Amino acid sequence: MTTIKFKKLNIKAYKPGKSSIRKLKKIIKLSANESALGVSVKVKKIISSKNLNFFRYPDGKSKELRNQISKKFRCDKEKIICGAGSDEVIQMLCQLFLKPKDEVIVPQFSFLMYRIYAKIVGANILFAKEKKFKVSVSEIIKKVTKKTKIVFLANPNNPTGTYLSKLKLIELRKKLRKNILLVVDDAYAEYMKNVDYKSGLDLFKNKENVFILRTFSKIYGLSSLRVGWGYGSRTIIDALNIIKPPFNVNEVAQKAAMESLKDNKFVSRSIKHNIFYATKLRDFLNNYDISSNKVSANFLLLDFTKCKLRAKYFYKKLKMKGIILRSTEDGYKIKNKLRLTIGSKKENLKFMKVTESIFRK
Repeated sequence: MTTIKFKKLNIKAYKPGKSSIRKLKKIIKLSANESALGVSVKVKKIISSKNLNFFRYPDGKSKELRNQISKKFRCDKEKIICGAGSDEVIQMLCQLFLKPKDEVIVPQFSFLMYRIYAKIVGANILFAKEKKFKVSVSEIIKKVTKKTKIVFLANPNNPTGTYLSKLKLIELRKKLRKNILLVVDDAYAEYMKNVDYKSGLDLFKNKENVFILRTFSKIYGLSSLRVGWGYGSRTIIDALNIIKPPFNVNEVAQKAAMESLKDNKFVSRSIKHNIFYATKLRDFLNNYDISSNKVSANFLLLDFTKCKLRAKYFYKKLKMKGIILRSTEDGYKIKNKLRLTIGSKKENLKFMKVTESIFRK
């Protein structure tokens, strides 16, 4: 019998946060950093439109969407590439830049797909230690070798919720060798209103050796449609367009993304909602000795170190009541902590009520 062989993959598959509970139909999912307010009304209208031609291939270059992005963020449309989520752009970057034995540096606790895509092409992953769950510029620089090709950094960082200030981010770029690509993931940039923060796009728009990632899955609420984009030098974008699948972003996703960019009121409302409830939840949880990061993205990393309950126990109790948080032990290997997505008003209040009942017992 002939056995078809494939290369061995010493990789653990991405394990997403749970989205269902057996025997429970109604759940509150606060595990995936999804939009608390859903999607813009403009997006709902376009999705229900009868003018969508599902039998036609979509625009393979996402021209109209790139035009809209260019206008919205005041950047060069020729330096934009769209993908089926920013995940696909990460994958293409790894395919383009990395060969076996090359090295990629990621923070100790970071988005899991950076390491997964890098490992698939045979690269080695080096983890830069974090200080109090915050990315350290000095620790990243310590990991640099002659083999270093890419440094991946989400700012704010997932799952920790901490961030590098604009000065620290500039310092990192200056201290890295010029031929190392710094990839800054701006997935949660819209939520950030801290005065010492600037997005990667704002800081490095014209840098040849910085690549920016953006997504429509977070504040715009288009997680299910899978649409994101990357911004880099013309040289990098031209090369990525060679390896990009021909029709990677579907028509519905492109049109929904374009409409979402037009709805500034929805974005403003989402930011206001996030700041209010993230602060409210943070203060509420402090009463039970559950600490968390400063409000930055649309989630909090809950620390149970000083709490009388363990994170695992709290997670199980919430789950029994139909509320799902993200365990940080799976993949991230962070013990006695949980990640809490900021939900809708109703979801947040329900979470608080159930939490109170758990601590009363």
